[in-house]
Amino acid sequence: MPADRRIVVFGDVFDDVVVVPSHTIRPDTDTLSSIRTRAGGSAANTAAWLGSLGATVDFIGMVGAGDSARHAAQLPRVTAHLTEHATLPTGTIVVIVEGETRTMLTEVGANAELTADSVTGAVLDAASLIHFTGYSLFGSPQRAAAVSRLFERADDTAISVDPGSAGFIADFGAERFLDAIDGAAFLFPNLEEGRLLTGLDDPLAIALSLAQRFDTVALTLDTEGVIVAQRGIGVERLPAVPAQIVDPTGAGDAFSAGFLAEWVRSGDAVAAARAGAVAGSWAVSSVGARPT
Repeated sequence: MPADRRIVVFGDVFDDVVVVPSHTIRPDTDTLSSIRTRAGGSAANTAAWLGSLGATVDFIGMVGAGDSARHAAQLPRVTAHLTEHATLPTGTIVVIVEGETRTMLTEVGANAELTADSVTGAVLDAASLIHFTGYSLFGSPQRAAAVSRLFERADDTAISVDPGSAGFIADFGAERFLDAIDGAAFLFPNLEEGRLLTGLDDPLAIALSLAQRFDTVALTLDTEGVIVAQRGIGVERLPAVPAQIVDPTGAGDAFSAGFLAEWVRSGDAVAAARAGAVAGSWAVSSVGARPT
């Protein structure tokens, strides 16, 4: 493992428009709401949380023309490698928050053109671990090809994956998704994603099933905690960290960051899941998907 334990995060970066209606949305008329613009993108959020937790992290992403400096500034303590696309805009997501649920309207934008070749050999050589989200697979054939190329270039470097979106997995195909990330060491699904990927309902059964394909699975269960299943080692269920939920956006990204930051320090998956749960509790306590 490289001495600086550097983590490389590859993938999506978005401008989020976070909408919190004051009451149930009324069709065809006005609903008073809180509307805020925030930096987002699951992979970029994870990188931001990693930086805030003191990890050494590189982020590789693609934005629209003229947006790289703005988005790099929104990733403090992260080494950002941002490519600008000449014609496509920076991706945008409208996030409608209603209690503990979110509805997301997504324009992929420049993210669709990110390729594994954006990760330089020098960055790969320095990496102890590479992380990406399922969003890197979805939207166009070249995105799936980019992930395949990343696995080829990673060689013996460990890879972690946050599936990212049950809706997009359903569109892409669950088995096709699992085949595309075959060889990853870590998988961080939530319960809905886990059910879709396995066809099972029980959380413990889901975690054990996925642990037959991946070395370590951390199945997050919102307020019910997290199940950590390690292939050939065992399984452990950890409680959630209590938090006042203001906005659940980015909780999974924060969990991934907390897990990985602890993993590269200690190599202990259970301790890493505890650290992930703490980071996730911080994320839900404020509006937006990034550390405040």
